[in-house]
Amino acid sequence: MRLVILGGAGAGKGTQAELLHQKLGIPFISTGEILRTAIATQTELGKQVQSLVESGELVPDEQMIEWIGQRLTQPDITQGWLLEGYPRTAFQAEELDFLLDALHQRLDYAISLEVPDSILVERSRLRARTDDTPDILQRRLMLFHERTQPLLEYYQMRDRLLRVDGSQTVEHVQQEILKKLGH
Repeated sequence: MRLVILGGAGAGKGTQAELLHQKLGIPFISTGEILRTAIATQTELGKQVQSLVESGELVPDEQMIEWIGQRLTQPDITQGWLLEGYPRTAFQAEELDFLLDALHQRLDYAISLEVPDSILVERSRLRARTDDTPDILQRRLMLFHERTQPLLEYYQMRDRLLRVDGSQTVEHVQQEILKKLGH
């Protein structure tokens, strides 16, 4: 199964993706974690994106698309994968579809974890990452709303969008996702 998981910072994407990874046995590819690790270890990618990530901006599409293309050709993804943190824009979703066509793959579903802003902010504060300052959280929330609607519409028009109430308990969210996936 090939999936993407969508939602604002604090929606529970990483938690749900890890649970889906365990349940479905498919690789979990977290762009946020990869970028944070690249910055911490000062790889070439890390050096290129550090100032963007620290100011709450998104990494340019060209860089993300190139990185995702490289990752989706690795041998561990032949049975499926779960992307978290990508795509974030309708343009990226379209580019992902073009890439998947070239790789003879197809996205099965985009799972949207829908959570009210007040809960997103509170959850982000509780996880206390160094890049989760109030200003950056507000910036991310604004960018998320600005770019999410066209992204959701993109997947809705292709009958690949699964909307899930992400404000429930972790267990209830997981059950709802699995039910909608037919598991």
